[in-house]
Amino acid sequence: MNRQMIVGERIMYADGLAPVNCVFAATIEGHFSEQQVAAALAKIQNRHPLLRTNVRKNGTNVPSFVTNPDISPIPIHIIERTSDIQWEEISLLEWEKQFDLTKGPAARLVWLQSETVSDLLLVCPHCVCDGSGFVTLMRELLLLLDNPDMELEAYEGFQSVHSLVPISIRDSRMIHWKGKLFSALAKGLFTILNPKPAPRTGNYYLLTNTLDKETTAALVRKCKAEKTTIQAALCTASLLAHRSVKGKASWNKVISPVDIRRYLPAIGRDHLFAFAPIVELSLSKQGEPDDFWAEARRMKQALVEKTDQVNAAEMMFITEYFHGSTDALLRHMRSTKGSHDITISNMGVLDIPASYNNFRVRALHSPSVGFPWRNPNTLVVSTFSGKMDLTFSSHESFLSIIDAEKICREAMWVLLEGMRVAATHQA
Repeated sequence: MNRQMIVGERIMYADGLAPVNCVFAATIEGHFSEQQVAAALAKIQNRHPLLRTNVRKNGTNVPSFVTNPDISPIPIHIIERTSDIQWEEISLLEWEKQFDLTKGPAARLVWLQSETVSDLLLVCPHCVCDGSGFVTLMRELLLLLDNPDMELEAYEGFQSVHSLVPISIRDSRMIHWKGKLFSALAKGLFTILNPKPAPRTGNYYLLTNTLDKETTAALVRKCKAEKTTIQAALCTASLLAHRSVKGKASWNKVISPVDIRRYLPAIGRDHLFAFAPIVELSLSKQGEPDDFWAEARRMKQALVEKTDQVNAAEMMFITEYFHGSTDALLRHMRSTKGSHDITISNMGVLDIPASYNNFRVRALHSPSVGFPWRNPNTLVVSTFSGKMDLTFSSHESFLSIIDAEKICREAMWVLLEGMRVAATHQA
């Protein structure tokens, strides 16, 4: 592989100016050796092209992924496990440990080790891995630890955006014209604004919550009965909670990332990739909704309509014209508060087994990320072994941890209250 990063990857790489690291943690009961872990990581690294690349900058200062046949193995850092929440503390540290992608691989493993229980923390820079990619890596790691003789089939990485999008887009004069026009407008706007990264005080933080099986199942049933989705209900509850806590400081807007693989079949379901289209959603009115579930149904309809309208191939092709203003865009993201309250990524039910021949997965903790943007508010939700797990990450310079805790509590109360009321009426 020798290709320049697409603009979406450059943004998640932050052009190497700041770490943008994701952490995915699993709590495991059982035994395996360091040699087994190293062998499993070696097979994973051999399968995924991006884990065998380093970053180089070309003549126009655009970073590229370049295969290094002599790249070092994925490192393993073993730490004594001292508590059930230690993985949260380590996650915060790993967010800020920048990868040297000019020399080493784009992954590392932190192993919190005790006699009977381990926490395995996969850490990757966001420029090579999204949520779906993380699930693939963790599934492969666990399968290989349980069955070291299993082989993984390697695949070829794409060489340019042109190989991902249809020829009708590549050959469209209108799309080329739109790319040139939009990039010129963006460059002019950023030249006028000339934003500078806002200074940060305080620290990153991570808030976690896990619903038990009964509550998770009841919430899923309630959403189905109300003809809406978990994502729509989460977006509705989060916006209501944010407005309740922050008042006029709220934008009434949530960002919902979409898995690009549903639009571009050239990117395999189990291949690493980082670019994600987004849709923006809002509550229908500024006042309190008369019926939470009616609002959640409306939110679902808006999500479906906007998701169906996403043209990921055209979007990706057009944004390739923005390389000349990517540095200004990054400064903008690190200087302005944005126009949204929170990003919510729902990974759904994780396609990872809980029981293996030689160990058991006690828990999978939803991935977390410490974004260097001025507005880093991010909620990631996943369901494993019947339990819904939520992680909220942000920075004290943008949202105080006290307000974040209030918002998370309020959102959960709003989300579950209607379900409790319905259950009481049925009883």
